[in-house]
Amino acid sequence: MARGPSIADLHYEEAPSVDSVPGPKSRELLEKQQNIDSSAVAYPDDIPIAFEEGKGATVRDVDGNTFIDMFAGIGVLNVGHSNPYVLDAVHEQADKFVHTVDFPTEARLELIEKLDEIAPAGLQGNMRTVFGGPTGSDAVEAAIKLSKYNTGGDGLIAFRGAYHGATTGAMSVTSNKKFKEAYTPLLPDVVHAPYPYPFRQEKSPQEAVDHALEEVQEIVEDPYGGLANPAGIFVEPIQGEGGVITPPEGFLKGLRDIATDNDIPLVFDEIQSGLGRSGEWWASEWYDVTPDVMTSAKALGGTGFPLSATMYHEDLDTWGPGDHAGTYRGHVVGMRAGTRAIEYIQDHDLLAHARELGEYIQTRLREVSESNPQLAEVRGKGLFIGAEFVDEDGTPDGDIGDAIQDYCFEHGVLVWKAGRYGNILRLLPPLVLTRELAETALDVIEDAIEHATTAKSAV
Repeated sequence: MARGPSIADLHYEEAPSVDSVPGPKSRELLEKQQNIDSSAVAYPDDIPIAFEEGKGATVRDVDGNTFIDMFAGIGVLNVGHSNPYVLDAVHEQADKFVHTVDFPTEARLELIEKLDEIAPAGLQGNMRTVFGGPTGSDAVEAAIKLSKYNTGGDGLIAFRGAYHGATTGAMSVTSNKKFKEAYTPLLPDVVHAPYPYPFRQEKSPQEAVDHALEEVQEIVEDPYGGLANPAGIFVEPIQGEGGVITPPEGFLKGLRDIATDNDIPLVFDEIQSGLGRSGEWWASEWYDVTPDVMTSAKALGGTGFPLSATMYHEDLDTWGPGDHAGTYRGHVVGMRAGTRAIEYIQDHDLLAHARELGEYIQTRLREVSESNPQLAEVRGKGLFIGAEFVDEDGTPDGDIGDAIQDYCFEHGVLVWKAGRYGNILRLLPPLVLTRELAETALDVIEDAIEHATTAKSAV
């Protein structure tokens, strides 16, 4: 018998149910936040809402409006909001002990064993895990340090369109120039190669892969390639912030070959794409490629607890005690929650559910694109889906993305954007989203697309 309630029993019964938004209580809290919170706060600028509670793939604001959640805290809440099976363990653990640095606990060791159980085949049974602080950036920083420690190198290869985090090392391998221009200089000797993006590069999938791999190979192997002492290759198996870019077959395999031939670690950033998001435990499994190092965070904390981890082949476990440290690598409540979330995904077969429901969502969106050329491409794996919008000239159109997001919010569906120009509708719903909720959400999204593109054409 599956542990925890069925996914059908997790959500608010009436969703969406929305009056005028934002409501008066939300406006009050938004104004208070603006007056006393950091000016770096960004998300309420796009969706002006103040949350009160959530269940499954539905959330409710302080005014009682109920929404279908199609972005799950940017891929954090894979087993949904307030999943009872996870929260039972959270309450039990919180009453006993919360913080242990890296002393052994059953919670810590159980999660390490669970991660080994679901690791890519090439890492299972020969993997080590180091936990980090509250964000994915911490896991990326650990991966950078691990790569340098083992190679003696200092040069890093990353990719255009990449997002790896907001700390210095993670920003260095991130490609968004506006995001990091105020904080330079960052790490020296970081080179960004092209990521295969056939639609935007106007290449066939094979041409895009060949071009990207040729660039990486020259960076590493050409005597005049410019990167003197490479330490690692950092890549998202599916780019998230870059626009839900799913690389064609052969790209990750080619990177694996280059890394192996040159004895440098291949690091997969699975912070957004991992833990079932793509319909496999790890997006790299779609391509049957195993990294040397893999980063995880977001959904790792089970129900939104801040926890990150860097998993790596035991051959790279050359650190001595204290060579990598972090106060919050002992968040045992988050660890218990993470194990419970993995168990829930397993017991309710949510990987297959994500694949099936993701195919349904993509099919619905592709049907829209047949009559609406401004929806130029639909792509993704599992419940990690991107829909790219362009204007009548084929130029990326972020205004359409903004209009879709606003319309959906006003009609009870929360969606988010991505991509260099904010023109990609990015859908990251909880894996517990039901077919019924998906159908309702897609009805609203289709109306939003029609409304946004018609309004744009009329201008």
